[in-house]
Amino acid sequence: MTAVALTTLFGLVALAIPVAAVLVLTGVALSEGFAFLPLHRAIGEVAWSTSTEFLLVAIPLFILLGEILLRSGIAEKMYDALSLYVGRLPGGLMHANIASCALFAATSGSSVATAATVGTVAVSQIERRGYGERLFLGTLAAGGTLGILIPPSINMILYGVLTDTSIPKLFLAGIVPGLLLAGLFMAVIAIACLARPALDGSRPQATMAERLRALKHLVPPLLIFGLVVGSIYAGFATPTEAASLGVMGALALAAWERRLTLDLLREAFAGTVRTTAMVMLIVVGAMFLNFVMTSIGLTDRIAGLLIGLDLPPVAMLLAIVAFYLVLGFFMETLSMMITTLPVIAPVVFALGYDPVWFGVLLMLLLETALITPPIGLNLFVVQGIRTRPGPVGDVVAGAIPFVVAMLAMIGLLILVPDLALTVPRWVG
Repeated sequence: MTAVALTTLFGLVALAIPVAAVLVLTGVALSEGFAFLPLHRAIGEVAWSTSTEFLLVAIPLFILLGEILLRSGIAEKMYDALSLYVGRLPGGLMHANIASCALFAATSGSSVATAATVGTVAVSQIERRGYGERLFLGTLAAGGTLGILIPPSINMILYGVLTDTSIPKLFLAGIVPGLLLAGLFMAVIAIACLARPALDGSRPQATMAERLRALKHLVPPLLIFGLVVGSIYAGFATPTEAASLGVMGALALAAWERRLTLDLLREAFAGTVRTTAMVMLIVVGAMFLNFVMTSIGLTDRIAGLLIGLDLPPVAMLLAIVAFYLVLGFFMETLSMMITTLPVIAPVVFALGYDPVWFGVLLMLLLETALITPPIGLNLFVVQGIRTRPGPVGDVVAGAIPFVVAMLAMIGLLILVPDLALTVPRWVG
């Protein structure tokens, strides 16, 4: 069963078949080969029950929130304001890339949306200010990964649904590691530009008065973050309801900026539908595959096999980390998480590891997969918004130093679990 599952899964991925179809076809192959009943007939029920899951309604809402902030110009003003402050550091506007991604991540919940939004605003600065193109593009790809670690996070919502883990606690647990990772990214930029000054470009100049006036442009994303996350922890909104409050707040801000038009809404809704359709097709396909694997007993067998290895908990955890790092070379992050969690999560929890802590660790592993070739999604997002043609290898080369920073953060989180657990424990 395992051989058929892996051969079908990776074989279809290698043929460049869409991930959602790969998941469904793998499920059908396992059903036809090993099930006593025609399990493929249950796909309609699986699709319906998955699509009507209340928590998953947050996904299109968070995507819509990011679309509105992008198309209303709020994201561009946020970037310009941050550049006046962090742009004076060695590396200039590359620090603004990371800071903007961190702040936008606190509103969008999506790595792809974060990379695309900030990248669209920032990429024109490469030629205009003379930055090293590879490293600049790498900062956009790496900074975008913060979208699934800093709350709110679509991937954390899915992890909470799949493992029955508290989503508010997951959101709290991601704050400190997310900020630390952003700090590591900025340290990488500073070290690279001090070692090779040619990578640096001209830095924005502004008076203190101009910097103070620019602070008002940082208020809208902070208000959205406070509205979304604050409503959850105040106890009067679920993650889904908080996402809807965020959309209403974004609409109000767009109206305040006098950018709320029918054209803006049409474009935002169209972008939301495209992205949501892609995500939900993957979710439905993965849920069907999980249903088949559970029904034929494959999930229990693999979990029993892993536990039966009788490795020490730390050795087993390191093996799982290595497994995800290797898998990230070949699979898209959302499908990777959904297809592996039913097998891996029970093993990790049986070893005594905290589900909230493992959720944060998994987000870091998924972030690493976002910027490692050949399937790193953020690499292709940034490649797609470049103002002048060039090979995707430029983006890959620029992202490699940040992969090292992510690996350091993963090691730090394993050594100091309280980096993720202190804030949830403190809030209670």
